[in-house]
Parts: sequence; structure tokens; C-alpha cells
Amino acid sequence: MAEGDDPVGALARVPEIDVADAGALGTQLYAAEGPFIVRGLVSDWPLVAAGRQSAKAARDYLLRHHRDRPFTVATGDAANEGRIFYDETMRMNFRSAQAKLPDIFAEIDGQEGRADARTIYLSSIDMKDYFVGLHEANQVNLGDRSPLASIWMGTPTRIAAHNDFPDNLACVAVGRRRFTLFPPDQFANLYLGPLDNTPAGRAVSMADIHAPDFDRFPRFRQALDHALVAELEPGDALHIPSSWWHHVEGLDPFNVLVNYWWRDTPRWLGQPQNALHHAILAIRDLPEDERRHWRDMFDHYVFGADENVTAHISEAARGILSPLTPESASRLRMYLLRTLNQ
Repeated sequence: MAEGDDPVGALARVPEIDVADAGALGTQLYAAEGPFIVRGLVSDWPLVAAGRQSAKAARDYLLRHHRDRPFTVATGDAANEGRIFYDETMRMNFRSAQAKLPDIFAEIDGQEGRADARTIYLSSIDMKDYFVGLHEANQVNLGDRSPLASIWMGTPTRIAAHNDFPDNLACVAVGRRRFTLFPPDQFANLYLGPLDNTPAGRAVSMADIHAPDFDRFPRFRQALDHALVAELEPGDALHIPSSWWHHVEGLDPFNVLVNYWWRDTPRWLGQPQNALHHAILAIRDLPEDERRHWRDMFDHYVFGADENVTAHISEAARGILSPLTPESASRLRMYLLRTLNQ
């Protein structure tokens, strides 16, 4: 690939599977070792049907279900070409505001087709909290899972590669989407930005996937060697396993995605990202010999934990060294909160 070429077109494709029903989908989700596409999984949704009529019909359908409350909306200048990212000072290149959905959609209506249209993006909106009946009319049966259903709406956007802890089923309802995915172990080759100054709470790749600067980000070539791309039409769905990095593009003048997040581990377990932040606070800047000691401690109690860790302690006295329960997890959380505030 020559310098300056757009690499996305040369990437390997995400595999596609067929599923007969919700039970078959659930089986595939449990067995999946990587991402996969299900073509037409949600093609019977009323929202998909409205979008096939027109973008305006899709917006009208959504307005018939929305609650009369402020929505959080991000807006960006046309010069950014839909990229939700940082500016040259590492501040966000978009502005966030609160507005009613009819007013937001009226602006999209008014600027449709204009070359100077600004980016308008509503991200991760809880469907049940912000709409009435929308989730019930447009949903995927995920069996015994209890997912969070979110809707993402807006003009053309480019969202830098990031990852999420939960598993994800992303369903394209209106417009076309392109996902570029990287395995979890590629994080060092993605040149992640700050952990505490992020566009949406997760660290993002600093490399522009369509115009990568390989002088600045030479290992990004290795990330691209492992990347997969998914081109999705309305009605298609993509499974993104936990921790897979994904760069997401809304390609049409108006785009709607519905996604489902779930964890196969209990909800009362902590968030690994919080543990990483705490380790930076408490361990990273220690002298090298102390860091080495704590690395060994983590291996002993966390990453290599086995029966030898607790064999010498009576079962009743093991405390949090025993498998966690909702009750012991709650006590541990309260202990951490007390110590962090000291």
C-alpha cells in the first residue's frame, strides 16, 4: 500500500453467518470467537421500513415515539467532515448541548443536501428512557440476556477506533454503516489517546484510519494487518465481541443505529477500566522495585489466582479471596470508596 492510499478498501472482510431464529443467534453469540455479520437480521423493523421510504420518513417515525424531554446532541463544523475527535489543542472538536428532538431534526431537515452542513450527532440514547414504544416495536430477541438498548442518530460521522467492555450487537436501521475492527491485542498498535480526556469516555486511536500518518504512527500498519471491515446496509447486524476495537462511520445524510450491550458476567462486578485508573494512581509512579513487587502481587491474587492462594486459610475466613458474591462485592465497593476519599 502506497503512502497516502486509503487502506480500508484492502482490508479483510468480517465473516457472515445465517441464523434461523433467536435461539440460533444466541448460540452463535455464546460460541463466537470474533465478530460476525447477520444480513437482514432486523429488516422487518418498522424503523427500517420507514428509512427505506426516506430519511425524512425515518425522522417522522422517531418523532412519533419520542418523549418530550431534552436530548444531548453533539455538533461539529463542516470542515471536520463528520470526524468526532480532538482539535489541534487536544480539546474536543465538537460542542455538546441539550435540545428537544423536533428542533434537532428540524435542523437536519433544513441543511440536508448542503455542502456546508454541520455534523449533528446523538449518541448512545437509552431507547426506553427517551422513547415510548420504540424499543418494543424494534428489537432483537436476545434470550435470557438483559441488554441495554441504545440508539445513535445523526448526519455522516466518523468515530475513532475505541473499545467497550460489554459485548455488542449493532443493528443498522437507517443509512449505511462501515465498521473497521481490530482484535483486543492490537491496542498498542492503535496509538491510544488520553484515558481521562476522551470524546465519549473511552480512549480512542489517534491514527486517522483513512489517512494514516505512518511516520508518526508506524505500528499502525501492524494494526491494519489484523483489521477487518464490515459494510452494512439497513437491516444488517454486526456482533462486536467484548474489547474489540472498532472505528465506526455513518455514511449517509441521515443514519440510525440501534445497539445492544450486555455482559455475560454479573452486573455487580466492577469495571476493569476503574481498576486501571486506580493502578495508575497507586502503582505506576512507584520506584521500579516496588512496581515489580506489585506486579507479582497482582499475578498472585488476580491473574494467576488458584487454590494455593487460599489453601492455608479456613473457608469461612477468606473474605474477598473467596469467589465474589453480590454481598461481598458491595462491601468491597464501599471499602474502596472510603479509602479513595481519605
